[in-house]
Amino acid sequence: MKIRMSSPDLTETDRQAVEEVVNTPNLSMGPKIDAFEGAFCALTGAKYAIGVNSGTAGLHLCIRAANVNPGDIVITSPFSFVSSTNVILFEKGIPVFVDVDPVTGNIDTDLLTHAVEDLTMGGEHASRWLPSHLPEFNQGGEMSLRAILPVDVFGQPADYDPINALAEQYDLKIIEDSCEALGGEYKGRYAGTLGDYGVFAFYPNKQITTGEGGMIITDDDEAADFMRALRNQGRAPGDTWLQHTFLGYNYRLDEMSAALGLSQLGRLDSLLGKRARVADWYAKHLDNIEEVTPPQLVENTTKVSWFVYVIRVDEKIDRDNLAMILEEKGVPVRPYFAPIHTQPYMVKMFGYQQGDFPVTEDLGNRSLALPFSGRMSEEEVVTVCQQLAEALVIAKK
Repeated sequence: MKIRMSSPDLTETDRQAVEEVVNTPNLSMGPKIDAFEGAFCALTGAKYAIGVNSGTAGLHLCIRAANVNPGDIVITSPFSFVSSTNVILFEKGIPVFVDVDPVTGNIDTDLLTHAVEDLTMGGEHASRWLPSHLPEFNQGGEMSLRAILPVDVFGQPADYDPINALAEQYDLKIIEDSCEALGGEYKGRYAGTLGDYGVFAFYPNKQITTGEGGMIITDDDEAADFMRALRNQGRAPGDTWLQHTFLGYNYRLDEMSAALGLSQLGRLDSLLGKRARVADWYAKHLDNIEEVTPPQLVENTTKVSWFVYVIRVDEKIDRDNLAMILEEKGVPVRPYFAPIHTQPYMVKMFGYQQGDFPVTEDLGNRSLALPFSGRMSEEEVVTVCQQLAEALVIAKK
């Protein structure tokens, strides 16, 4: 039995949807992207949906729409994939990290409140949250707090009521990174709709896939027009093919990808249900393994959207050694996440050190993603859990 880390759930209908597009002359900017965007609006209730070629591209366009300029501050999480920070740096903004909740891994809203208050006051108050040194592009420059970029980690939305209250009080934009949370709900409200802009991603290990691709949703008329223009080389409504009102990018989603996404979205409930079933199997078969803590859901999460299945090992266990033992046993596993502030380029640019964000670092040291997809059988889950229990015995020696 060969166990895969993840596997996209593709059907013959999905493949036919792509083949139908290939047999037409419309391979880009055709009816499929329009239909895919329309389906997302119907699903989420958002006024606009803008298809792009990656979740990273979507987050970048949101940063532009939020008018983040060089030196502007965006508060975000250090416990995430690096793209949620990189998009701030693309515009020479300053990512200011706030540590995370130890249960969910989402941004700690109590700390966030203090950060927003202090950064707004400026001076010594702000310095508590700023990195030890700033990059060359911002030496001596003015800094103003512009936005908050929460991340819905592992399919569980962040706590948005206090985040929205802060944003309203201090006139901040909220960019919701829901790249891991398609189909998740916070207090009955759909993930991605909880801020000014929401972004989903469709990499092959996501809940639905287009191979590569992403989707922005928003109710903001002006921002939607602006982001549509930016994804298409800066062509604003009314521009000809060789006219470019804005400095833009080629962030378009092609028709083949849109067709695949549209087909996958049509059976989203089934795909999410299969992933939830696998998560339930894991919870059952991990129950007696004392050195492991399975994912914990909080009351605000009225529906989790299982993206990956990430356990936490006891602090006495060397997680990396455990991972190596499991790999040798034929069970692929991955650390999840490596804290962003410890990435070499972030240390070089901002001077971060170990200990700056202790909860994030603890989660980074103890989290381990197990093989996970909606295609897994219970037999495979049992095998993973048995091998994990055996590996833990070896790892403790």
